[in-house]
Amino acid sequence: MERWKSIVTRSTSTNLNLVLGGAEERQASADVLWARLRQEAEDALSLSPMLAPLFVDFVIEQPSFLSAISHRVAARLKNDVVSLPLLIETFFRAAAADPQMDLAMRADIAAVVERDPACERVIEPFLYFKGFHAIQTHRLAHWLWDNGERDFAFYLQSRSSEVFQTDIHPAVPFGHGVLLDHATGLVIGETAVVEDEVSLLQGVTLGGTGKEHADRHPKIRRGAMIGAGAKILGNIEVGAYARVAAGSVVLRPVEAYSTVAGVPARVIKTGKDPEPSRRMDQILSDISYESFNYTI
Repeated sequence: MERWKSIVTRSTSTNLNLVLGGAEERQASADVLWARLRQEAEDALSLSPMLAPLFVDFVIEQPSFLSAISHRVAARLKNDVVSLPLLIETFFRAAAADPQMDLAMRADIAAVVERDPACERVIEPFLYFKGFHAIQTHRLAHWLWDNGERDFAFYLQSRSSEVFQTDIHPAVPFGHGVLLDHATGLVIGETAVVEDEVSLLQGVTLGGTGKEHADRHPKIRRGAMIGAGAKILGNIEVGAYARVAAGSVVLRPVEAYSTVAGVPARVIKTGKDPEPSRRMDQILSDISYESFNYTI
């Protein structure tokens, strides 16, 4: 992971540069990630020429990172209803209207390389990881939702559920640098919020508690880590840099920098851990589970 420190740091720093800096900073940092991806594609092609369409069509022959992502995700989503050209055109339309989309995509792929110990190259999430592809599909669906194209947004939600096994309402805003690790079984309801640098593992539910129509879903603040199979229910907040242990059921707000576990979840640890979403420790190896009451 140390050898990735430079590219991840520079790619992640692009996020701030795009907001605070100018065109030169944006282009320089963008070139680092895009050049690395292209080099990896060329290396992979030399080792696995039988997979040439993956490396050539989606990376080597593309003019930019945005174009490459658009083509790769569109290729996985296309069917008889939504064609490849329509999806690519919609990605470009959204990115032209919202420059943050390209930035967010870069931050997301940097998050995978940085946090997933199974990921050794940028090209792996780019080509293969359905969690990364599901986020980019959701980003497009969310843009469509915010711009009045709600049937198209709902269709992409449905299609993503089929292809990537995630069900994220298109109204949900996502921050930058979000990781969906494995992604299978993820469910996020309409009024939820997922902020920057959050890590969500498989089987997570950010759900409501009934049939109410108002603000009814969880708000996951910056840098939080939600472990596999955790269920967070209701209009409650999981504070910044908090940690929810795998398998927990959270029914009450979680304060910033705290750790909760159990069914129902309770606070088992407090104290400033500035990077739970980066460390990805979801089994709480430093804390005994024997004292927890797992009964509702």
